[in-house]
Amino acid sequence: MKKAVSMRIYGKVQNVGFRFYTIRTATQFNISGFVKNEPGGTVYIEAEGAPADLETFIDWCRQGPQWSRVDRMDIQDIPVTGITGFRVL
Repeated sequence: MKKAVSMRIYGKVQNVGFRFYTIRTATQFNISGFVKNEPGGTVYIEAEGAPADLETFIDWCRQGPQWSRVDRMDIQDIPVTGITGFRVL
């Protein structure tokens, strides 16, 4: 059974490769969904996958790539949609 979450990530998360590395990491852990930059400097992610894989992906998002700085992350459970692949919007 899959699980899905939305995440809003605050900190130094734009112009540091966050979206690129998010796609790479999501693919590595079989996570589907999307990532996008938001006005105000946040990154928004919707992700779904097996619960254990999703937790590992969320843990990665708490750190981000080496050039980023994650100050805060808001996570909410959302309905599973069956989306395939992971992309930048």
